Amino acid sequence: MSQKEIEVILTRQLASYLAIPVLIVDPAGTLLYFNEPAEAILAKRFDETGEMPAAEWSTIFVTTDETGQPLPPEELPLLISITDDRPVHRRMRICGLDRVTRHVEVTTFPLVGMAGRCLGAVALFWEVPAP
Repeated sequence: MSQKEIEVILTRQLASYLAIPVLIVDPAGTLLYFNEPAEAILAKRFDETGEMPAAEWSTIFVTTDETGQPLPPEELPLLISITDDRPVHRRMRICGLDRVTRHVEVTTFPLVGMAGRCLGAVALFWEVPAP
């Protein structure tokens, strides 16, 4: 792992203890970490994927809206939190590497460091029953 800001390191440490799935991305959208509960939904261990640029993870983990329409990268909650510097909540579908589509609720928020530095964004998500 390359050198990260202390706020990112601490957020990753916190995520590793949480029972809710968590993803962390940097300001460019590069996936920096996802915890063990997220591995169950994404069907891949973080140790197997490592860090991934947004262009890669946004296509590997296929996301659609509730009607099944693909979500373009600019409509992904994590990327909105980075570009618009605001929290986002949305219900959507995600297809993990096991090819199983799951309905999830996701809440994302910008990760802001000291002096207002943009350090990326965090996503908390959980599986919900299909409508």
